[in-house]
Amino acid sequence: MSSLRFIAGPTAFKTIMEKGLNADAFTQVFAASGGPKWLGIASLDRYIFGEFFKQRTSPLYTIGASSGAWRLASLAQENPIAAHQHLENLYINQVYEGKPSPDAITKNVTSIIRELLGAHKGTDIIEHPVIKSHFVACRARHLNAGNNRMSLAAGLAATAASNLLSRKSLGWHFERCIFGVDDFSSPFCSLQDLPSRHITLHHENINHVLVASGAIPWVLSPVCDIKGAPKGKYFDGGITDYHFDIPLTKAKGMSIYPHFYSVMKPGWFDKSLAWREAKHNYDNALILAPTEKFIERLPYSKLPDRRDFKSLDTEKRIQYWKNAAIMSHALADDFDNVIHSGTIANKLERL
Repeated sequence: MSSLRFIAGPTAFKTIMEKGLNADAFTQVFAASGGPKWLGIASLDRYIFGEFFKQRTSPLYTIGASSGAWRLASLAQENPIAAHQHLENLYINQVYEGKPSPDAITKNVTSIIRELLGAHKGTDIIEHPVIKSHFVACRARHLNAGNNRMSLAAGLAATAASNLLSRKSLGWHFERCIFGVDDFSSPFCSLQDLPSRHITLHHENINHVLVASGAIPWVLSPVCDIKGAPKGKYFDGGITDYHFDIPLTKAKGMSIYPHFYSVMKPGWFDKSLAWREAKHNYDNALILAPTEKFIERLPYSKLPDRRDFKSLDTEKRIQYWKNAAIMSHALADDFDNVIHSGTIANKLERL
């Protein structure tokens, strides 16, 4: 029984049905926010970058937010498979005593990012000859940029309220900042769906950018004054781009999206809004998502999530997360089988 769904937007569906799964036909990769959920698709990440794109020589533009940014940062390193497995180990083995403060969690996350970047300190990511990395963080505005938790609480409440009426209102509260390699061919450097700023990613800011991209408001402390970026407080990129819903008017090929779900929520404040889903901007995209049957087979019949820190003791949580990552091999195996058997036409679903 297949564990992996292949879901394509209309244009991508037509292309894949006519020409099959050709790695060179893809020019973008997305990696979503979602905390530990990525552990349930970890092996799929490694297969895509370690096998599917192994022989690639043309540019591949990647964009990620929060834990999605961390995944992509590992996969753009000199040894992507080892780096991604290292991230998996670091992420799973986080330990917090009692109810940790935002500063304590931030200190631990900062250590994880430093360990992830390793001896190259991100230089291999920035200078990668093929993978052109982009990481999203959000610069706080107005109440969200205040100096105390009361101001942030009021700012987040105002953000949630206005977002109910219009996603475009996010620009009043946060500015999307895309930290990317200095490449004007990037399909992500001219986004206008929300107030956006493109900032050069370099060796002096990559560490802080990755911490900021995962700085969940109220859970972690913001990252202040990132080098090369406007002064301010930077929070989780998932605020504006939880699962991504961005118009890629400059994209030259299809996008591939290894995702935990078959549904995409544009921003963090859209998670509970049943009517707010991303579809139209996935016209030329292939979404790879686990089947419901696969998720039911996971421990606790769900993907790992941040609530596990509270609902499970440390030993049980770590074992659960390890098992979920091991079970993700089934997704990579299914992708490999479809590629080598040429049966994508029998598996492809319309978005």
